[in-house]
Amino acid sequence: MNKVLLATRNRKKLIELQRILDGALGAHRIALIGLDDVEAYPELPETGLTFGENALIKAREGCRRTGLPTIADDSGLAVEALNGMPGVFSARWAGQHGDDHANLQLVLNQIADVPDEHRGASFVCTVALALPGGKEHLVDGRQAGRLLREPHGDGGFGYDPIFRGDGQDRTNAELTPAEKDAISHRGKALRELAKLVARVLPPA
Repeated sequence: MNKVLLATRNRKKLIELQRILDGALGAHRIALIGLDDVEAYPELPETGLTFGENALIKAREGCRRTGLPTIADDSGLAVEALNGMPGVFSARWAGQHGDDHANLQLVLNQIADVPDEHRGASFVCTVALALPGGKEHLVDGRQAGRLLREPHGDGGFGYDPIFRGDGQDRTNAELTPAEKDAISHRGKALRELAKLVARVLPPA
């Protein structure tokens, strides 16, 4: 089975990606490992101004350090009333990286006076695949919707509890993992990634 590094320490992302890849690849299986499963190396800061730039920074460094095909993603929430922010700063919008509750509350506070019809937002995800030898690939996914005024549901992570996708009657945090995978920005991007993996990584 091919071993592929996912350049993250977020176990939820590892589980999510493995689940989506297993469903999309069938017999063409890969085994995902995370940064906690390889020898530690200094992680480069995410200095890119786009999701794609940040994803490539992480994927290139993981591939260079480990010699393994490396997947990395950068994703976030783009709020229309905030001119597309927090965008690439979504994970550290409130100042401390990974504080989901603080990030979510700050966004809610910033658009508290915005009427419902102008609370449009999109989840955006870009996934990079860096291969030994230097080849690189990028795929994108997007889920459009709008932001609620208070959190609903306890599933998912990040801004999921305040985001209701277009055509949905529940927030992303109220969906089952399978339901979320089918419509989410990351699910869409990772299904495109699975097609790439099947093409560029030979069956183990």
